[in-house]
Amino acid sequence: MATVSGRLVEALGRLNDTYPWDHNAHFHPWLLRQLPRRFGRALDVGCGAGELARALAGRAERVAAVDADPEILERARESGGAAAHVEYTLGAAPDGLPPGPYDVITCVAVLHHLPFTEALTRFRQELAPGGTLVVVGCARDEDVRGVASLALNPLFGLVKNRGRAVVRRPVTMTAPTREPDMTFSEIAGQARRLLPGARLRRRLFWRYTLVWQAP
Repeated sequence: MATVSGRLVEALGRLNDTYPWDHNAHFHPWLLRQLPRRFGRALDVGCGAGELARALAGRAERVAAVDADPEILERARESGGAAAHVEYTLGAAPDGLPPGPYDVITCVAVLHHLPFTEALTRFRQELAPGGTLVVVGCARDEDVRGVASLALNPLFGLVKNRGRAVVRRPVTMTAPTREPDMTFSEIAGQARRLLPGARLRRRLFWRYTLVWQAP
């Protein structure tokens, strides 16, 4: 049985490598639906290649896009296009963030790289009254969603890539990664203490979402 399970995991891994897809960009449309149509200043923490920052620029007056990886940040600057009001800054959260206040703060697949309590506390401090914080985070498996995600992941990759094998991964998938060490239950418990009224939801593909509006 163990051998069969191991072979299945290996086969799924090969499919994932052949048809990779950007799990974080998958949540961008949902994230944008949580935000006002227009707002002033926005902060994108861990901007990576800048895809979300440029999407925010379509609604914001100014966007501060911050990342701790100089290589991926340079790629973001190169891909800046017409988003002249996006300012890319090298810095590590929470201490290296440019000061607010911000009407919108976003953080996608980055929070598990950071000291959890300190990062959420800093986001809360930098958010303007009435501002919106949206997090798409990564959580350690603790229920059947992890098994479901493992099975569905290559299927989504096959569909999103229209059955074509990917020779070179997109820039958005080249940033350094690490495995999360907190479960969703642990994340939700701490987040609700720090951000009363925060709305959290467990998602497929090893993700969860958090939305909080500052009083």
